[in-house]
Amino acid sequence: MKATEIKKDIFWVGAIDWNMRDFHGYSTYKGTTYNAFLLKDDKVVLFDTVKKNLKGDFVHRIRSLLDPSQIDYIVVNHVEMDHTGALPEMIDLVRPEKIFCSSMGKKALLSHFHREDWPYEVVEPGQSISLGKRSVRFIETRMLHWPDSMFSYIPEEKLLISSDAFGQHWATSERFDDEVDFSELMSHAAKYYANILLLYSSLVNRLLNNVAEMGIEIDMIAPDHGLIWRSSVDRILKAYSDWSVHKAKRKAVVVYDTMWHSTEMMAKAVADGINREDVSVMLMNLQKNHRSDVITEVLDSRAVVLGSPTLNNGMLPRMAAFLTYMKGLKPGNKIGAAFGSYGWSGEAVKQMRGIMEEMKFELPEPGIRVRYVPEHPDLTECLEMGRRIGRAVRESVSRENEQ
Repeated sequence: MKATEIKKDIFWVGAIDWNMRDFHGYSTYKGTTYNAFLLKDDKVVLFDTVKKNLKGDFVHRIRSLLDPSQIDYIVVNHVEMDHTGALPEMIDLVRPEKIFCSSMGKKALLSHFHREDWPYEVVEPGQSISLGKRSVRFIETRMLHWPDSMFSYIPEEKLLISSDAFGQHWATSERFDDEVDFSELMSHAAKYYANILLLYSSLVNRLLNNVAEMGIEIDMIAPDHGLIWRSSVDRILKAYSDWSVHKAKRKAVVVYDTMWHSTEMMAKAVADGINREDVSVMLMNLQKNHRSDVITEVLDSRAVVLGSPTLNNGMLPRMAAFLTYMKGLKPGNKIGAAFGSYGWSGEAVKQMRGIMEEMKFELPEPGIRVRYVPEHPDLTECLEMGRRIGRAVRESVSRENEQ
């Protein structure tokens, strides 16, 4: 793909990773991009680099615009290796006057690359530098999602280069939000938030409020992954605002694993009961759905209902793994419940409830255990629990919408 001008004399020069399928446990079934941006002014600036194995594509795009030796500054918004893997070789090629980074960024770069001789220039939060006709203002975004993270804002262009925020893992030949199907774009953006930023929701909310207080104008957001937002800036900002306060739809997710289909029978009955209360429900078998796709559905659901049979005095391994993953991401403001079949002990329901209790889920139901194969009265009990959960979801979301 060619270098793409996103604003006058500002170019996308990143790389497309068509073959990426797993991003440290997050399924990227449509690949990803590593975005980097080149600004030409009195000073020529490169914002971020790419993953090491895609350095050739990256350098080729830069060379189509200018000789890399003409680059004066490199800005490192985020030190994670998908954005700095090519950095050492780029520094050798460019010999920049300065490498701009946050104070935590310098520490991380030294820890990663052990190069004391690089021309580091640590910037303070809110600091600006002049590039000629344009300037760059640095906005600290510590722990979104690494300690070193920051944004670069170019006020003359109303352009926010947003590091890992507002991104999507999606490999496309298109560069802008209005060039692709918008519903698919938002599904990738939601999955990205749910699996990368959900844990830091309180910080996302604070950042959005701080940006509003700064009064900065934004008509384009250029993240380090995926499509650039130029037509739907307000919509992605609104989505982040909703996600950051755990705003939910009238929706529930029933997540389960099963051995001999008894727990699956219960899961279907619970889901049926939820849906009978005019609540949207997703029924997700962990044998068939990747945990990163499940947590994406959890993002905007009010209720999360878990089902597992008991194996070796505990829940099935896939459920235990999912709960470890979900607990780490800390979804908030959820209603929870648990159910499962068992043969002779039946600890799984108590264990699932215990983890949800640790996560501060609201747990209005004691849980349902069925020995071996559920019969009609058991499934009726599951259906009625689903109906009660559905009503609780409906009432909770209605209260939230009235506030």
